[in-house]
Amino acid sequence: MTDHKALLHRYLRDARDSIVWKLEGLPEYEIRRPMTPTGTNLLGLIKHLAGVEVGYFGDVFGRPFPEPVPWISDDAELNSDMWATPEQSREELLDLYERARAHADETIETLDLDATGTVPWWPEERRHPDLHWLLVHMTAETNRHAGHADIVREMLDGAAGLRRTRDNLASNDPGWWKEQHARIEAAARQAGGRAMTSGGRTL
Repeated sequence: MTDHKALLHRYLRDARDSIVWKLEGLPEYEIRRPMTPTGTNLLGLIKHLAGVEVGYFGDVFGRPFPEPVPWISDDAELNSDMWATPEQSREELLDLYERARAHADETIETLDLDATGTVPWWPEERRHPDLHWLLVHMTAETNRHAGHADIVREMLDGAAGLRRTRDNLASNDPGWWKEQHARIEAAARQAGGRAMTSGGRTL
């Protein structure tokens, strides 16, 4: 019989590992550099996820994290969890994420899937989810940001893939990807230029 908690926990761990290794081998500027108009950056994603793990698997279940995390407090500066200040080192934030993960793992391993928590920042009608719900929620949250990290890392230095041990790419040949890129670009241009008109209007 499937151990559903162990299965959910495994997928969460895989997503966590995927996002951490996206920082490997990059200098300080590159892991902090905002790569989208909204400032998405690799170290900021780690900082954000550390706070989210602390929130959902700490106070929500009455198991507070044993150290302060200022950027998740009620009076924190808006969006301060999504980027690292110059004073916050890579090592500091990665170590915090590791400790947050360990604390979350203790919660997950200790409680049953139907154990109920309280999420004060959720709407009243769904403010008391069980551990099962929050495991699904956190796995989705972490994978969403791992996808952000995939794109950011590829934009920075071309490195791509699912995880360190298995890249999950169609090919490891840069020449193949260059041809594939050109093929997709040509298809996009062809579709974009195929305007249909009716009654003098472009559809």
